[in-house]
Amino acid sequence: MSPSTITGINQLPVDEKREIYARMIPKALIDRFQLPSDFYDEQGNDLLSFKFASQSPSVEMILRHQVEFPDPVQYGHLTDTMNGQIYILLYVLNDPDSPRYDIDRMPDGRNTIFGTKLRHIEAELAAMRDGLTPGQIRHGLGILHEAILCFEDFVTSLHQEIYFVDPLYYHNAVIFEKFGFAYQVGRKLMERIEMGFSPGGDLYKQLDPSNPFRKPEGANSIRLRSWAIHDGILGEPFSEVTMYKYVGKQAGIKTCFNCTW
Repeated sequence: MSPSTITGINQLPVDEKREIYARMIPKALIDRFQLPSDFYDEQGNDLLSFKFASQSPSVEMILRHQVEFPDPVQYGHLTDTMNGQIYILLYVLNDPDSPRYDIDRMPDGRNTIFGTKLRHIEAELAAMRDGLTPGQIRHGLGILHEAILCFEDFVTSLHQEIYFVDPLYYHNAVIFEKFGFAYQVGRKLMERIEMGFSPGGDLYKQLDPSNPFRKPEGANSIRLRSWAIHDGILGEPFSEVTMYKYVGKQAGIKTCFNCTW
């Protein structure tokens, strides 16, 4: 019987693990960068790397379009829940042709953990002005819909029907809502944020034209709300939000109204 968990997959030989995890790579990404089917370039360099110890319940997948390029075009970090279900800890799609903003590292090289532990303010300002969201080092690839469908095929191939994700930022949660996710934890926080940014709300009152991360127009912008929250307007980090989705189903939840991107 084929494995149904990350722990089970990780006990397989390396070639078999590689084949299973490669199912998470959307065809749209492969076509965009004309990646070879085995993910080895013409010089024999492996563009697809993993961290998947044989006894581990987690896996990291790193796919580059060029072996020496500093950032992957796709990165995924998955683990098993206590019940053996799939849990996405981090998932990133990067456009390598777009500018890079070093929000992930300080000028002295320290890791900011995507701005959650330290903040490289100058890089964040530049990223925000270029239309990026908190946590983004480059623009995305615009293939999230295809990537989610591909990931659900991967989940189905493991004979599972539900998976979980932690949205690291407010805008992630709103995007996941649009793709049919529901909340295991955190819906009340999302509703509190919506109320707070409404006219007269406590967050609305904290918007300040002198602070570039808390622009008044951010009240009605998903992206700018997320920057204000990242800047600490809540008085606490955006955390303890967990979402889930049943494969092929839409939860129909909406906590953000009358907002543009």
